[in-house]
Amino acid sequence: MHFRLESQHRAWLKERVVNLPLLRIDMIEGRSDEDLQNLLDTIQSCVVEAFGVPETDRYQIVHEHKPGRMVFLDTGLGFTRSDRMISIQFFTSPRTHVEKITIYKLLSDRLEKDCGLDPDDLLISVFTNREEDWSFAQGEAQYVTGALP
Repeated sequence: MHFRLESQHRAWLKERVVNLPLLRIDMIEGRSDEDLQNLLDTIQSCVVEAFGVPETDRYQIVHEHKPGRMVFLDTGLGFTRSDRMISIQFFTSPRTHVEKITIYKLLSDRLEKDCGLDPDDLLISVFTNREEDWSFAQGEAQYVTGALP
């Protein structure tokens, strides 16, 4: 089943100035370049839809680990993990409860549909920061100085 944003949430996103997230994506090595690109493109499309950021606001860092270097137990919830598991960490300005729940669902659904990722193999976490916590270059806090809206 394809997940869609509620029209009320979509309208709210259009009225808001939304800052981009930085994504750290951890996985066990072994995916092809094509599979990795598909994974990153799918993640970006979910970010654009859920957070309302421009398509060109794309900051993704991939860390590939040798087998055995990522250990994700099931936290007592009965998940079965495979060697295709991934962790997505968002470093982002404050997001609403609705935005967070939306991105979790979009990622789970689309990564399964478009990349064949079992939803049990997806771990997502969000780390909130503020405008003064970002410098895009030249030692300047562009959100604070007004160089970025």
